[in-house]
Amino acid sequence: MELVRADGVRLYDADGNAWLDFAAGIAVNALGYNDAGVKQAMLEALDTGLIHVSNLFRTEPGERLADKLVASSFADRVFFCNSGAEANEGAFKMARKWGKAEGGVGKHEIISLRGAFHGRLFGTVAATDRPQYRNAFRPLAGGIHIHERDLTELARVISDETTCAVILEPVQGEGGVRVLDTGFVRELRALTTERNVLLILDEIQCGYGRTGTFFAYEQFGITPDLLTIAKPMAAGLPMGAVLLTERVAQVMQPGDHGTTFGGGPLVAHVANHVFDRLSDPDLLAHVVKEGKWLGAQLEKIKQRSPKLRAVRGRGFMWGVDVTDPAKDVVGRALEQGLMIVSAGDHTLRLLPPLVMSRDDLKIGVEKLEAAIG
Repeated sequence: MELVRADGVRLYDADGNAWLDFAAGIAVNALGYNDAGVKQAMLEALDTGLIHVSNLFRTEPGERLADKLVASSFADRVFFCNSGAEANEGAFKMARKWGKAEGGVGKHEIISLRGAFHGRLFGTVAATDRPQYRNAFRPLAGGIHIHERDLTELARVISDETTCAVILEPVQGEGGVRVLDTGFVRELRALTTERNVLLILDEIQCGYGRTGTFFAYEQFGITPDLLTIAKPMAAGLPMGAVLLTERVAQVMQPGDHGTTFGGGPLVAHVANHVFDRLSDPDLLAHVVKEGKWLGAQLEKIKQRSPKLRAVRGRGFMWGVDVTDPAKDVVGRALEQGLMIVSAGDHTLRLLPPLVMSRDDLKIGVEKLEAAIG
């Protein structure tokens, strides 16, 4: 279908058909559609006439947003870009530069985990565990390796001499919506610290309130060295960022990395509004409460239907394993008036806008159960 308009948590095609949104533009549209605050922020930005000036000059919105991100996180510095894949590519470059400063040219390897998705650019696709995304582009970028989510194996391969960074998603998105075990994440953080290796957290899909805290890492009791964010940052306008400590940032010099559009005044002004809304304790409490309710309803469907095999998730980010091909269930859901996406051949991914009400969640659960069968 060709979508022509949207409002609240529903999208419409040219014939007036409506779909309840359990996809949010793949976790982007956290505030839904046609939001009055987002529209006002866009108009305010347009009134200045400054849509783009490049980062050769200072503009206030980006600096204000960077201050907010630093004040709310572990980070000392922020680098703005245009997407999640760009944020991860930037994080890889920063980690490599830091590694060479710490241990010479040999300290350059980056380790990713089984089930990871970090992007489709040349460096990030090498860290992404999907053969269909990788195979056509071999040989892949060197020095990037994928290993099992196993501490024994990771302790064997993480080296003080050769490894500069480990990257992980606290909740793997495309890998099936798998919430990493808290103990595993904490022990991995301890291991990387012990061996003088950076920990990069990719929160492009699971961060910014989606799992019930503004940053997902808050639920794991650790702090990373770098963190990447993107999807919901500017309400659908392209924006990403790398958050990093001064320890890493100090090795980066002018010219080591750059961006033409990143942190521009229009997108940054809108992103300030989004930050304020998604960091609101009341909204986060809503995601926690309704997310628990949603998870409980999915478990009830599992008890009723042999076609639903497993339920995983947190907040407004859930994965559902089904016996039928996921693409078939996605198609049947569209026929029911529900928009969902997949996360594997037999996994559905549920990513409602964070503002969705209990009433709309109930409607979505009913339509989902009908689609599963």
